[in-house]
Amino acid sequence: MHTSAHTSYDVSRRSFLKTCTALTAFMGLPHSMLGKVVEVLESNAKLPVIWLHFQECTGCSESLLRSSHPTLSSLILDKISLDYHETLMAGSGEQAEKAMRDSIASNKGKYVLVVEGAIPTAQNGIFCKVGGKTALESLTAAAEGAFAIIGIGTCAAYGGVQSVAPNPTGAVGVRDLIKNKPIVNIPGCPPNPYSFLSTLTYYLTLKRLPELDSLGRPLFAYGRRIHEHCERRPHFDAGRFAKAYGDEGHALGYCLYQLGCKGPATYANCPVQRFNDVGAWPVSIGHPCIGCTEPDILFKTTIAEKVQIHDPTPFDSYAPVDIGKKGKGADPVTTGVVGAAAGAALTAAALMVKKLPGSSQEKKEKQDDGTAAK
Repeated sequence: MHTSAHTSYDVSRRSFLKTCTALTAFMGLPHSMLGKVVEVLESNAKLPVIWLHFQECTGCSESLLRSSHPTLSSLILDKISLDYHETLMAGSGEQAEKAMRDSIASNKGKYVLVVEGAIPTAQNGIFCKVGGKTALESLTAAAEGAFAIIGIGTCAAYGGVQSVAPNPTGAVGVRDLIKNKPIVNIPGCPPNPYSFLSTLTYYLTLKRLPELDSLGRPLFAYGRRIHEHCERRPHFDAGRFAKAYGDEGHALGYCLYQLGCKGPATYANCPVQRFNDVGAWPVSIGHPCIGCTEPDILFKTTIAEKVQIHDPTPFDSYAPVDIGKKGKGADPVTTGVVGAAAGAALTAAALMVKKLPGSSQEKKEKQDDGTAAK
């Protein structure tokens, strides 16, 4: 069976509802909103989108297209009217430019402008031209009639690698140029396609943009540090670190902080949503997080450079890790068992103290018993 709004795609009703459920949870909406999300995605209304490319590698679009989730690409293409996208549209040249101008004119105040790539500003922006216009001119013209702008990818959000010193082209992000429009940044190199899809779905469902942080990022996707949900976090807490690529700790999945992982200073949903719909993300396959969602980390620090965090070493209360055979650290199971045993021991000790002869707790209990007997 196919959904009425998706008959052109081979998408089962079950798969469609699973995707709607996942999107509802991903956006941080209560389960009671699921029906509204389903209703919106089943409707025939389409959101006009103008998608501009400037200084970039098209990796953000490629990531979006190559997602293998059974309904992601179909939902996006079915719920938005992608009126201009240089990589995807069939037309080119004057035909493509006319399609963009017509869409802007007929949808003034109703379309979303998506920007992929940084905007060069040096020498009047001559370093990037499309259709005889500089990126700066194209952005200014398209932004005027948009009700909101989405900067997809780190280049559009902050300037990306093009903006790194000495920055000869004067590359900047959208927010550095447009000041009179709501701007939602979806940073990442590339960002997770679900972050973009959910932002559009959030607007379609609630008729407003999601809550943003100080960098213009949706809090539902960028509200917590990667470090908080990383599967290697228990190793960090226990002081087990990979010291070199390919060493024993690296092979055992130990924390990558010593190799320069930027997870403790990076806000993103990578360890939760992950990529490619196969449960993979850089840290899970042994590469440190490079902080690609942060303006002052990606391309501005080396991969091996460690970020400053409050307490990079385990607390004294943790069991020593350099114990065991031949100096090997404690294995995860042992640490878990020891931790559980320690917790049980502390609890038992606390209860025993309360029962010690002469303790204030024992006296109080005797007084209570006496009162009850009377």
